[in-house]
Amino acid sequence: MYETCCGPYHLGVAQAPTAEALMRSRYSAFALGLSDYLWRTWHPRTRPETVTLDGTEWVGLEIVDVVDGTERDQEGVVEFVASYTEGRHRGRMRERSRFERRGGRWLYLDAV
Repeated sequence: MYETCCGPYHLGVAQAPTAEALMRSRYSAFALGLSDYLWRTWHPRTRPETVTLDGTEWVGLEIVDVVDGTERDQEGVVEFVASYTEGRHRGRMRERSRFERRGGRWLYLDAV
């Protein structure tokens, strides 16, 4: 499944066609520790100088809502709940992420 979903995006041989696809690939990048991919897919207007991962183990993703972000749109919103563990602690993070297409590529802009 990885080879047909996020793998090509992570390797740079394909671009995520929708905001949701980019969101899923970014979640997978967090889970796999691919900080370079996270940096490359972050909008230059809002991205940090570096992306540092903290060792959180990401164990599940649920997409709650998608607004626009299709192959025809320039902006999109994806709301999700990501489950994680940190040591013995289990938690869930809910976020509504905004995405923008720039130069034909979807990029993570920020969270609201």
